[in-house]
Amino acid sequence: MALIHATSVAIDGKGVLLRAPSGGGKSDMALRLIAAGANLIADDQTALSAEDGSLFASVLPTIAGCIEFRGIGIRRLDYVDHVPIILVVDLIGAGAMERLPEPESVLIEGVALPLLRLDPFEASAAAKLILAVRSYAAAGAPDPVGYKRPDMIESAILPRNDAADSGSVTADIVLVTGMSGAGRSTALKLLEDLGYEAVDNLPLSLLPRLVGSKCRHPVAVGIDTRTRDFGVDAVLDEIEKLIADDGLRCRLLFMDCDDDVLARRYTETRRRHPLAGDRPVMDGIKLERGLVTPLRRRADVSIDTSSLRSGDLKRLLAASFALDAEAGLKLFVTSFSFRDGLPREADLVFDVRFLKNPYYDPSLRQLTGLDRAVGNFIATDPCWPSFFESLTGLLRVLLPRYYGEGKSYLTIAIGCTGGRHRSVYTAEQLSTWLRAGGRAVSLLHRDVDRPIAAYAAEPERALSPTGKAS
Repeated sequence: MALIHATSVAIDGKGVLLRAPSGGGKSDMALRLIAAGANLIADDQTALSAEDGSLFASVLPTIAGCIEFRGIGIRRLDYVDHVPIILVVDLIGAGAMERLPEPESVLIEGVALPLLRLDPFEASAAAKLILAVRSYAAAGAPDPVGYKRPDMIESAILPRNDAADSGSVTADIVLVTGMSGAGRSTALKLLEDLGYEAVDNLPLSLLPRLVGSKCRHPVAVGIDTRTRDFGVDAVLDEIEKLIADDGLRCRLLFMDCDDDVLARRYTETRRRHPLAGDRPVMDGIKLERGLVTPLRRRADVSIDTSSLRSGDLKRLLAASFALDAEAGLKLFVTSFSFRDGLPREADLVFDVRFLKNPYYDPSLRQLTGLDRAVGNFIATDPCWPSFFESLTGLLRVLLPRYYGEGKSYLTIAIGCTGGRHRSVYTAEQLSTWLRAGGRAVSLLHRDVDRPIAAYAAEPERALSPTGKAS
């Protein structure tokens, strides 16, 4: 057994050695990996043993579970022991990094292992390392006499197109329906931008001919109450027939909107509702909602456009229907102001108004959660560490379950009173944590640029610059 100066962690049961001089970022990198779901093996000193051509990492009993956090001290964490090493990582400065390095290997205790070099303080370092480990693991164990596999990462990351290899192609069909005036036509145009052939108001009787050709290309078809031979039962029957075709992936998109917003849109554009006739617009809206409710219940994706901007609609459509989307759960994190309403598309909403408010510090009021001074202010709240640990712990449990249930897109909304300070900082920290875990994350601060308003309705007392109530 050999003892080396290195920190070791396990990612998906595969060991990684982190090598660097003292103060080089080993513990910091390990902490970010652990926050992303990795397990500690040993900090600073790792015991190694070669067994049957593989290298195993263990921890000395005297330091088992101990890790040093600079500025905090030594803490104890859960740990794993006797884990096979799959990768060695040298933590180096950004100036020594190569953009496209040649594959390297290192020989430790007679075992050849792949070697990577990373800047430990780069924001994406943890995400890169997790991706590398999973890529090497997917490609198989290293060659025992030398690690020269330049094609390994490419073959592990790039998905195989088995359908193309077998001569068959799976076509994407999106049927777009919903309430008239809710944005169906806009959705069709955006889907066209994504690579779909868009067809509006196609008679249902012609749908099989459109999607049944030998040239299987992605198609988005608009269907509403104006469509010839429209009927809820007929639409549902066509969907089931399309789903039964093994060469098609058919999904139903339902565009929805609040009744009062729909009425205002028709009034502003001076258009007649297709079902209203000579009656008030609201009568037509209520009649249509009764007709299409079964379609909304059947929809694979439902989007409420009541307060949605065009850019937000495009993002939601791309998340659910992009033709080149990689597998996995896509995440969208947004900060918002409770004064201006909850984001309609939110799946999870977290209220951070319990944190101390930088608004009441005159030196911070004009800043936002993107500014370091505001972040430092919020991070000193005694509740912050336990809250953020609980939040990430909850998501660590929920995200795999959501993905396992077939959900491909999840919106996490973080709200505070003004949407400028606490929610923005929390959303930034949460996005960083998610990306460190290899998650695909989009981030938006919905209300950060809105004018600052007095918090007359919020039951908080003014805070002094130190954050204490005055």
